[in-house]
Amino acid sequence: MNRTLYTLLLYLAVPVIAVRLWLRSRKAPAYAKRIGERFALTLPEFKQGGIWLHAVSVGESIAAAPVVKALQQQYPDLPITVTCMTPTGSERIQSLFGDSVQHCYLPYDLPLASKRFLQRLQPRLAIVMETELWPNHINQCARLNIPVVLANGRLSERSARGYGRFPKLVAPMLKQISALAVQSEIEAQRFIELGARPETVIVTGSIKYDLRVADDVPKQAQALREQWHASQRPIWIAASTHEGEDAQILAAHQLLLQQFPQALLILVPRHPERFASVHALCLEQGLQVQRRSTQALVSAEQQVLLGDTMGELMLLYAVADVALVGGSLIKHGGHNMLEPIALAKPTLTGPHYFNFLDIAQQLLDAGALLEVAGVQQLAQRVAELWRNPTLVEDMCAAGQQVLQRNQGALQRLLDMIQAQLTADQ
Repeated sequence: MNRTLYTLLLYLAVPVIAVRLWLRSRKAPAYAKRIGERFALTLPEFKQGGIWLHAVSVGESIAAAPVVKALQQQYPDLPITVTCMTPTGSERIQSLFGDSVQHCYLPYDLPLASKRFLQRLQPRLAIVMETELWPNHINQCARLNIPVVLANGRLSERSARGYGRFPKLVAPMLKQISALAVQSEIEAQRFIELGARPETVIVTGSIKYDLRVADDVPKQAQALREQWHASQRPIWIAASTHEGEDAQILAAHQLLLQQFPQALLILVPRHPERFASVHALCLEQGLQVQRRSTQALVSAEQQVLLGDTMGELMLLYAVADVALVGGSLIKHGGHNMLEPIALAKPTLTGPHYFNFLDIAQQLLDAGALLEVAGVQQLAQRVAELWRNPTLVEDMCAAGQQVLQRNQGALQRLLDMIQAQLTADQ
């Protein structure tokens, strides 16, 4: 399949896309809003001539935060525009950056929409986070002489096989990318085999290791525990959970309550549209629940705090003694386990962490991460960590060593970006 056929199929799919948006809006009303942005029919008034960065959703937005902040410091006169594809990503971008960046949804990868978007924005440079590659957007950038940088690029074996099915579409697109900053040698080879020019591919490592915890987060967390009269209370967090995980986590918490009657679970669903259903599930289990969105204090009688807010995940991680990173008890692929590691929390993952294989393997090998499968093992591991401060200390120290060993990717990426901005002058 070449780009012409891809574009034709995409135009034919527009009615299906519209129906899908409507269906998703029934659970998450935000999908029904700002439709004009998705087709570049209604766009904000942009300051032109800056840097455009695309982060598809929440995970990529969080990964992009240190990049955006570093760019704002390094190029204070250049407007920065951050796009995404999902309402949760949009909320996270607005909570992370406020009015310091320009923001809208990235239009669908239709040539006319892409052309309108880029003509309105006229960026000097485009940065794409991870592997959100769109042939028409990249082609339009090439036609308008806008260099494109792939930042924190990752390409699993499975994704590489998928891209490999469409060599006439993928190879020309990769050749149009000016620079690819990828996470590992294996991924560099995969990009080159798919058609990227070898001289454009540089192994920088993962910028996720360059995560910086705000100085006030541990202090705020300690203050919250004191307000809840929970300084000595055993607390664990299950973060970024997906459908099919919450029931397992609540079952494990019921087992823990038998041994630790004062135990508190902080349960944080990944997507806001699931907040209500997870709250209902907690009540069905007969658990006393507090919703974080009410800002009310957690009392001694309450056994679950539902993290139904946006932008507070690092704070809630900091409150807990033990962290489970969700998306890993089911075959979703996991989420970023470096967030609790950066806060020096003993961290657990389910068996399905294939989206973070390299990071997880380094942490597992170092003894900084523990893998659990099933309700019983999850409860056993949390209990073991509550009872064994030496194990906690060892895990946290190992995690810090892994972080320090891998840092530096952000600076290498910034050097690549500077080279592209200098080259276009």
